[in-house]
Amino acid sequence: MKIICIGRNYADHAKELNNEVPTKPVIFMKPKSALLLPGKPFYYPEFTDNIHYECELVVKICKNGKYIREKFAHKYYDAVSLGIDFTARDLQEELKSKGLPWELAKAFDGSAAVGEFIPITPDTNLNDLQFELRKNGERVQAGDTKNMIYTVNEIIEFVSQYISVNIGDLIFTGTPAGVGPITVYDKLDGYLGGEHLLHVDIR
Repeated sequence: MKIICIGRNYADHAKELNNEVPTKPVIFMKPKSALLLPGKPFYYPEFTDNIHYECELVVKICKNGKYIREKFAHKYYDAVSLGIDFTARDLQEELKSKGLPWELAKAFDGSAAVGEFIPITPDTNLNDLQFELRKNGERVQAGDTKNMIYTVNEIIEFVSQYISVNIGDLIFTGTPAGVGPITVYDKLDGYLGGEHLLHVDIR
């Protein structure tokens, strides 16, 4: 499996980090070793002093595909959850300033936390889902997928032109504004439509 991530998919988040709003999806990848399964703690890595949380809707791929058209994309996923794209912000800024890839800041072990997945039903509207992240019980991020620049189906169409999607792949669809730092002993909880799907202890 692979983890496909979409950057700057909410205009307010792009602006809060002084990035341009993209004219096409911004893609980066995380390896399988980045996956942090439900119930597992996140251990603060030694190579950074500034890890940020980025809460996102995550879609699970259920069918192999390539060159998928947007109108058929809904057939290629069957479950959603919330995830946290942990980012070494200091390292990312250093890499960006040198025009280098982000992998060291984004793809390290444990950097892709995911919660419990729930099945998509005929009533699920992925273009109007509300979610939030709480740090130590206080809401720090709130998002609505209707504010995504690129919808899930548009993302799948774009990605599959370049990279095949395979059963078990995860797509992190981008984070809204409100990203911020974590410290050891923080507790992070994610809610999708009011349902508690994600919990991560920072150690």
